[in-house]
Amino acid sequence: MPLTRSLADATVVLTGASSGIGTATAYALARHGTAVVLAARSGPALERVAERCRELGGQALAVPTDVTDLAAVERLAARAVAEFGRIDGWVNNAAVGTVGLFDEIPMAEFRRVLEVNLLGAAYGTRAALPQLSAAGGGVLVNNASVLAEVAMPYQSAYNASKHGIRGLADTVRQEMRVTGRGNISICTVLPASIDTPFFRHTANHTGREVLPPPPVYPPEVVAETIVRLLRRPKREAYAGGTARLIGLQWRLAPAFAERALGWYARRTQFGPAPRPDDTGNVFHADALALPGGGWQGRRRHLLRMTATFGLAAAGTAVGTVAAMARRARTGR
Repeated sequence: MPLTRSLADATVVLTGASSGIGTATAYALARHGTAVVLAARSGPALERVAERCRELGGQALAVPTDVTDLAAVERLAARAVAEFGRIDGWVNNAAVGTVGLFDEIPMAEFRRVLEVNLLGAAYGTRAALPQLSAAGGGVLVNNASVLAEVAMPYQSAYNASKHGIRGLADTVRQEMRVTGRGNISICTVLPASIDTPFFRHTANHTGREVLPPPPVYPPEVVAETIVRLLRRPKREAYAGGTARLIGLQWRLAPAFAERALGWYARRTQFGPAPRPDDTGNVFHADALALPGGGWQGRRRHLLRMTATFGLAAAGTAVGTVAAMARRARTGR
């Protein structure tokens, strides 16, 4: 079921709103006149995003919130209702990451990534459901990643958290249906690599600069997908054509796609610049109210890596066809 009101009359809560996809989504909703309730750890950055939302024509309320604190998330929901009277949509978007080999990542960081990404989505969902019901129905969107369906090396905590978000959304969607609460839609977004500050802010234990594997899409691609889901919900939606392609390859020939994506990721998610061990923004906020990360400006480097991606994708496609042919012969 879509929003029971137009975007111009709706109230949407958005976590992780102080940078990247969250900021881009806040601006996209503000252009529709939506009242947005912005949540993240960084109060100053949230206020800047809220100010820009008002300039774009929306109403905005900034509520500094740590999504790992259930009581704080419930206060966020209460503030939204107190300010705007109801909640029509909720977007779980907050995320952090730590990059490195699984057996070299500090377990405190691994735990924190799960707390922010997975438990943050669970707490947001728990706080949102009664408010969406009270409003007569609504839409909850979980921003996962194509890494909720596939996996990449050096991203074990992030992969695990995003797989968990997808499973959580699938389960809650079933529960809404079997308990007669079909007026609440549960949606999951699966973006490809997105040009956001995330890759500069992630904890890094690789000794090298972390880059988004190309092709890299602007954050507005995901923002537009989220807005579209609020208006016309569906269970899952890819953001960026590469995400759809990778997901298809993984489903049809998982073993081959796993090897190909591992090979590709190892060669494209690190730059030449050395980097010391860094906890990034896993424990401390450092958002600057910027939707983009500036990666698309690095044209020469990205174009070279994109050509590599094309070869890898072609190889995976060939492997997929071969696997399907083998299955067909075996089934005769």
